[in-house]
Amino acid sequence: MLLNLIRASFLLLVIFVLWGVVIVSRAHLTEQFLAVEKQSDALIDPDEGEDALTPENIEAQILALTLRLREEQLLIPFGNDPRPRTFTINPGEPARYIAARLAAAGFIRDADLFNLYLRVEKLDRNIEAGNFMLSESMTIPEIARELQQARFEEVLVTIPEGFRAEEIAERLAASFVIDSERFLTAVRQPQSLALLDDYDFLNDLSPGDSLEGYLFPDTYRFPVNASGPELVLASMLDNFENRVGADGLSGGSSGISGHELITLASIVEREAVQDDERPLIASVYLNRLNNSCSDVGGTYLQADPTVQYAKGTTGNWWWKPQTIQEYAQVESLYNTYLHPGLPPGPIASPGLRAIEATRNPSQTSYCFFLATGDEGRHVFAQTLAEHDRNFSIYGYQP
Repeated sequence: MLLNLIRASFLLLVIFVLWGVVIVSRAHLTEQFLAVEKQSDALIDPDEGEDALTPENIEAQILALTLRLREEQLLIPFGNDPRPRTFTINPGEPARYIAARLAAAGFIRDADLFNLYLRVEKLDRNIEAGNFMLSESMTIPEIARELQQARFEEVLVTIPEGFRAEEIAERLAASFVIDSERFLTAVRQPQSLALLDDYDFLNDLSPGDSLEGYLFPDTYRFPVNASGPELVLASMLDNFENRVGADGLSGGSSGISGHELITLASIVEREAVQDDERPLIASVYLNRLNNSCSDVGGTYLQADPTVQYAKGTTGNWWWKPQTIQEYAQVESLYNTYLHPGLPPGPIASPGLRAIEATRNPSQTSYCFFLATGDEGRHVFAQTLAEHDRNFSIYGYQP
């Protein structure tokens, strides 16, 4: 009995000594910690007390001490890429499993360290289920704070007038809205989309037609990493419906409507710079389409932007030839120098002003126009002889 009592007393003494070591070490480390500038507000800040000798407190002190020894590792991100990616937490998902998935997804280096940080800072109990935007350049404290409130990050994306679908796709990808190829596949194959039937102005699209021309130029608020192209396209098509609609593609004085009107409006958009010239440029093309320009030799639009569209490639979507003779070498149905009438479809997204100018153009006898080099302005001519004189006047080489 006496021997057991001595053993119990010795064990109790050892426990008290170890507890005293922890308390002294904690106080010493706290003093050192407070004496230097913190690298992050999120790093461990020893709280006050809870020094009762309980298993829970002993474990908490050991965990805090362990984390303090690895404090510098908390500020080392997984990588340098700042682009946000989605991360989803399911309801009831344990913190340890979340940490393992974060490591597997390339957001953190050490799942055990992340889980340790959550436990010491008591953040594991406040993690929300939902969707989060994280990047590999975030530190462990930053990610831990981000997981306290689920949210979808949104970005503003401006689509300028006259952008072709590929340029829109690149801008959306640069803003981390959606992969460019995924977006373009939907634009080029709209018949595969359920939303196609929701818009009357798309009723006259042929099976091979794309949504080029109907991606209305404007500033949009999109979610980062959108769930699919339909979400993005719906915003643009809804805008087209509200601003133009089927009624805005018919009933004008031009004599053309629907898909043909958007096709010609897209060419006017690419040619015109000044608002007051849009109806004049539209009138030139309509005069040619109506075969009212005998000097042209047919219903050839001879529109430079259509050939530039046909020849465009990544990084050079609007090809510029060295001489006009190069146009004859571009074999494409979009080459309006070689093929009469309208091209197969729009070449860009026209704005409201270009659409209205094409719907109700100026009534002229103009068959030609030429850029003057003065703030995007043009000079107009009725005959080829007048047009040739303008070439000489404005310094164009034959």
